[in-house]
Amino acid sequence: MFDDEIKILDRPAGGHKPGRRRAAALTTPRAPAQPAWLGPVLIVGIVLAALNLRPAITSLGALFEETRTGLGMSGTVAGLITSVPALCFAVFGVTAPRLSRRFGPAAVICAGMAAVAAGLLIRPFADSAAAFLAASALSLAGIALTNVLLPVIVKRYFPDRVGTMTGLYSMALAAGTSLAAAATVPLTEALGDSWRTGLLMWALLAVAAVLPWLPIARASRRAARAERAAAAGSAGGAGVRADTGPRIVRSRTAWALACYFGLQATGAYITMGWLPQIFRDAGVSASTAGVLLAVTMVMGVPLAFVIPGLAGRMKNQGLLAAVLGLFGLTGYLGLYLAPAAGAWAWALLLGVSNCAFPLVITLIGLRAKSPAGVVKLSAFAQSTGYLISIPGPLVIGTLYQHSGGWELPLALMAGLLVPQIALGILAGRDRTIEDECGMRD
Repeated sequence: MFDDEIKILDRPAGGHKPGRRRAAALTTPRAPAQPAWLGPVLIVGIVLAALNLRPAITSLGALFEETRTGLGMSGTVAGLITSVPALCFAVFGVTAPRLSRRFGPAAVICAGMAAVAAGLLIRPFADSAAAFLAASALSLAGIALTNVLLPVIVKRYFPDRVGTMTGLYSMALAAGTSLAAAATVPLTEALGDSWRTGLLMWALLAVAAVLPWLPIARASRRAARAERAAAAGSAGGAGVRADTGPRIVRSRTAWALACYFGLQATGAYITMGWLPQIFRDAGVSASTAGVLLAVTMVMGVPLAFVIPGLAGRMKNQGLLAAVLGLFGLTGYLGLYLAPAAGAWAWALLLGVSNCAFPLVITLIGLRAKSPAGVVKLSAFAQSTGYLISIPGPLVIGTLYQHSGGWELPLALMAGLLVPQIALGILAGRDRTIEDECGMRD
């Protein structure tokens, strides 16, 4: 399933039978050792890539009204743009395994970051809604590929630190999300109060993210060539078929992870889209409602680092999934009973509950043994999950409009947490998709 590049440097030292080890060493080329600079540059590259996974979305949200007016968007087109991220994540995420097999995960992430930068550079100069949508889709396609392949890079290069490294990039992702949401408007005002300038400045961060992935991709290609030469020599020149990975649809754990991912994404999009309105309808001022949303999002920064590390030390992560879900249930119950009186508490509780995202990303790395398994599981779980999440905010908006209040929508939001908890318990069990699919190590 996975490109030869990801097998290099992870091969066990005792891979040959004792009687043949010396002969093999004499007849096959040795793969080069991992360059000393690669580890630190990878960490920088992972952090910069993660920082760029959400600003394309949240910076637009901060200036959406100005963008709509400037481009003369209809209400239908505006609604389409708000639905595009999840759709792009689902559609383009499916292509990640095939591209990874062909070019290697590092090269695809490098290209993904370049697509993010290009889209962010182009869209402020768009003169029509269609051009703006196309440029946004280019950025979102790059984000989708990187979403899927970052867990693969972590599993590949940091197999003994999956929790720690997942926590690091989850924290960077949360920081990028919060930073773009909070800083876009003030920076736009400081730079001349043009929405085009406000959106353009985030392209600079994306360009910076491309730079470390250029040498990483080159090193990966060299390693892949050396591995192919070694494999050809050991096989007497015969081609070696790449590992195709497990058949993912046969795995109950894969389905549990995909549905868990979808429900947590549904909750996150509902929170980002509707939480300020819930508070405002309860009598909270618009400015305070915005700050409360920021508090909810900022909670993800420290917890996104803590939760993956904690999950990585546990054999069964089901309890952790249940606890996060219970925080969300308490927050929704509070919003139902006393939305204004306990607003700060409910914002904090929902912020903790939204940290199901770093947990599910960690589980993707833990529930597969091989990089080939991780890339398949990551693509399947994220693409299926984002498809599941698409209707959520629209359904909540429809219920709100037709019921005239938040009682029914909040009941649905709380109700969705029940299957989310159950699926998290299933996905957290100590097993791998390879075991479930009957594959050997």
